[in-house]
Amino acid sequence: MNNRFILTPYFLDQPMPGLEGVVDSELEVNQLHISEANAQNRMGVLYQPLADFVNKAISRGERPVSIAGDCCTSIGVIAGLQRAGTDPTLIWFDAHGDFNTWKTTPSGFLGGMPLAMLVGRGEQTILEAVNLEPIPESQIILTDARDLDPGEKESLVASKVVHISNVEDLLDYPLSEGALYIHFDTDIINPIEAPAMNYPAAGGPTVETLRRMFKHLAQTGRVIAVSLSSWNPSLDHDGRTETAVMDLLDTLLIL
Repeated sequence: MNNRFILTPYFLDQPMPGLEGVVDSELEVNQLHISEANAQNRMGVLYQPLADFVNKAISRGERPVSIAGDCCTSIGVIAGLQRAGTDPTLIWFDAHGDFNTWKTTPSGFLGGMPLAMLVGRGEQTILEAVNLEPIPESQIILTDARDLDPGEKESLVASKVVHISNVEDLLDYPLSEGALYIHFDTDIINPIEAPAMNYPAAGGPTVETLRRMFKHLAQTGRVIAVSLSSWNPSLDHDGRTETAVMDLLDTLLIL
């Protein structure tokens, strides 16, 4: 499948320098002058062209690949998939749950909420801005998520989200028929191998383990979209993290 890349060099609503050179192929850059007053409104404006990009790529029979500084951009990706009339299973690779709401978050960090937002929980301003309908919880597989806040963990356990804490168990998990959308937060990688992360979590799968998982998913032939939440380039002094991440992304896109 022909891959079409889009780079959104932002961390939430703020520019994130250092990401511009991560993809060598033809690359569209989603970078705007945004004047809206608050973070959610600014992100809503930023995700509109991302959704349009995804919609057009799918309509041309291409696979959209989104690279950005945080997980909230997945909202724009799913909005575009919905516009294109697709309804894939979402497999979310992350060291964190991203399932907080304003009621459960101990930090108030918006970047810890996108998966909850996507299923209609808590903050919905950004979804409304891109006309996204919340997706069913049962349509999501969250894998790893080894670092959960207490209230977030309670919400996740009570939800219909499938939580596979051991990434390798994906090999034997019976995936539903139909298309797959893979979201890859790079902080899932064990920080010993990929240390340049804003929010590192001890432990986690190795690069080799994730390579096996990504190869397994790629070989289904059903991965229609991928999004990547990046490492922090300013912390990657030896380039080791970028090398590990881009190798894994290439594995996911082999077919």
